[in-house]
Amino acid sequence: MFSKNSKNEDPWYVHAGLYFIIAVLTFLLIKVAVIDPTAEVQSEKYFKTETRLRMTNLKEAQILYEKKNKEFCGSLDKLIDFIKNDKFVDSVVNAFDSLTMKPANPFKVLSDGKFTPDSLYTSPKTNQRFVMKIDTSVVSDTVVNPRGKILRVETKTVVGKKYYIEDPNGYGTIGSLDNDALKNTASWE
Repeated sequence: MFSKNSKNEDPWYVHAGLYFIIAVLTFLLIKVAVIDPTAEVQSEKYFKTETRLRMTNLKEAQILYEKKNKEFCGSLDKLIDFIKNDKFVDSVVNAFDSLTMKPANPFKVLSDGKFTPDSLYTSPKTNQRFVMKIDTSVVSDTVVNPRGKILRVETKTVVGKKYYIEDPNGYGTIGSLDNDALKNTASWE
């Protein structure tokens, strides 16, 4: 049988192993509950801010393109080429406001502190291209002689009076193809 003098204690290495497991599980709990969500929130905040800066720069490019060409641009490649190579854009970027003596550059610097036109192609989260569309409408006019006989039907295609830019990751849109009131308006403003 059992004697009263024998100890019923586990060896020291069992306790050390249990303490080690408790420490590892505590670390994992802190990492999963505190560290990972904080990093995820910071990452999401960066992507949202950077995406909106890029889209704002695309909006400013569309405004400059319309000032010069009397219509909006329907191609992302053409719009970014316009930013990089057009002398009109250079003159606006390098101009100064005569009242405040501040630069008149409409483009915002990105999160890295620089303005890089080549970064405007894609959303930073997934590197998918921004979706950009312009409106196209066909206007028909019937030419009638004084007797009421139809002489001809003139059709005119109107392109680029409204534009729409969308982030593929859902961080916002700019403009509208249907509503004139939303021209040059960002969804987050």
